[in-house]
Amino acid sequence: MSVAVRAVTPERWADMCALFERRGPRGGHRNTPAYGCWCMYWRERALPHGEPKKRAMAALVRAGREPGLLAYEDGEPVGWISLGPREDFPHILRSPQYRPRETGGGPAVWSVVCFAVDRYAQRRGVATALLAAAVEYAFAHGATSLEAYPHVADPRDYMGHVELFERAGFAHVRAAGKRAIVRLEP
Repeated sequence: MSVAVRAVTPERWADMCALFERRGPRGGHRNTPAYGCWCMYWRERALPHGEPKKRAMAALVRAGREPGLLAYEDGEPVGWISLGPREDFPHILRSPQYRPRETGGGPAVWSVVCFAVDRYAQRRGVATALLAAAVEYAFAHGATSLEAYPHVADPRDYMGHVELFERAGFAHVRAAGKRAIVRLEP
């Protein structure tokens, strides 16, 4: 499978909407939980799911923030990864499990907080391609390290699975309940 990965820009907002709102069999949203959350969970929890979170994400994109990357197969959006400077995710910074334990770091530490892969594109390398592109993107945009919070046992978890990150060269930093904190440095 050939996957192209691009940053979400105002010109690609419609593609993100197509991925997140794509209908599945029986009329249901086949890309849940992404549809209701719009990857705003770690950014702003006070907003209700659905349209309020969609509007908040749209505002980030319109402001030129590039809050993530989209994967395309044959021109169709099939996946998403949310990443950015760790400070963009205040709920990570305040989380008893995920907050930084080290001193320093600052805005040069980036976080990967979410994957959404179209259910018909799963198990075809989309998440791997998204993560590889995210690593390249983060370091090209000033990151000194890239951190993630994958699930230890569930390979379908929205924050990824430990093995995905280990294959990409991330090192285990510490356990965090059912998740692990992993980090990659250049």
